[in-house]
Amino acid sequence: MHAPIYILGGSQTDFARNWAREGLEIYDLFADALQEAVQQAAIEPAQIEVGHVGNFVGDLFTRQGLIGGFFGQVYPELGNLPTARHEAACASGSMAILAAMRDIEAGHYDVACVVGLELMRNVDGRTGAEYLGAAAWQGHEATTCDFPWPFLFDRITQEYDARYGIADEPLTRIAEINFGNAKKNPRAQTRDWAFADGSFGHDPALNPSVEGRVRKLDCGQITDGAACVILASERFAKAHCEQQRIALSDIPRIKGWGHRSAPILLETKLAASKDQALIFPHAAQALSDARTRAGMAKITDLDGLETHDCFTITEYMAIDHCGLTAPGESWKAVEEGRITRDGDFPINPSGGLIGLGHPVGATGVRMVLDCARQVTGRAGDYQIADAENLITFNVGGSTTTCASFVVGVGS
Repeated sequence: MHAPIYILGGSQTDFARNWAREGLEIYDLFADALQEAVQQAAIEPAQIEVGHVGNFVGDLFTRQGLIGGFFGQVYPELGNLPTARHEAACASGSMAILAAMRDIEAGHYDVACVVGLELMRNVDGRTGAEYLGAAAWQGHEATTCDFPWPFLFDRITQEYDARYGIADEPLTRIAEINFGNAKKNPRAQTRDWAFADGSFGHDPALNPSVEGRVRKLDCGQITDGAACVILASERFAKAHCEQQRIALSDIPRIKGWGHRSAPILLETKLAASKDQALIFPHAAQALSDARTRAGMAKITDLDGLETHDCFTITEYMAIDHCGLTAPGESWKAVEEGRITRDGDFPINPSGGLIGLGHPVGATGVRMVLDCARQVTGRAGDYQIADAENLITFNVGGSTTTCASFVVGVGS
């Protein structure tokens, strides 16, 4: 990292809201996130010099493209703002952040705004599953199922079982932890959900199978939502801190980043790693790249992880791929209580995609924002004690695109 990237502030909408049911549209979602972020960052709209949008399938769910044009619609001062939209399925928000970082590092701009958003609850579940299936290779995989992503991530569960063996209990425990964390998060979609005794188990009435071993409570939520972050160069951040009378060292910054991609077909990825220790070596490399760029020798030099848990098996995969356990032994970290909010390496204190919600284009941005809140002690009831550096892991498709950021304060 040759140029520090500071996070001046940000916002996240309430993921429990159904915007279409309120008579609102994707523009309203965008405007809400942008206006709150500008206010929270204590900047003037006109100080934003470039805008980036993370969005996967607004064209399908809402028939809306060219979302970058919303910046100038919200604020007339941004009427001639350079903007771009980025798509990498569920990693779209992370790609938007990476692009904004490059703009600042290159010296083209000092202040960049990133908005990630998705409006998805305006259609029925089957239609939503069909639209989200666009990130699989159409006509080549998941062609014999009703729900493409549960089907493909069940295939990953099968691969874990074949290589190392995997029980159901660690997966249901991951779900239980994330839903529990979400109850502490005032923006979580499931914060008020109630579960009957025995829900986190194999009861076909309480937790039915969706595809294979993927059960209902193993799944992330279809969610409306947006997240926004205001990024700045060191030069701007210093001047901003002087004006606000705060210390630069108290402003969170992106200390490291990782970005790797792989072939779109899941079976191609699995075949490529058949003789390797990890199922997705490129995913482990993205995490390692971010950690190394941040100057961290090992994963436990960090204070926790905000990870992609579109399904419980995705978080299970992140545990051994980040290096917290040996390959195939993620169950140990779950069983030993290491990943709970008061464990030695908390994972998804926010509730993650399962508990908090998963508005696809917003997720990568929301993860970075949650880490920024954690390291500045502003996470409220889901705060990790003494957090200084956290890492994200964001996945698009069947790990086709992987991105990771280290967010921290201090040196």
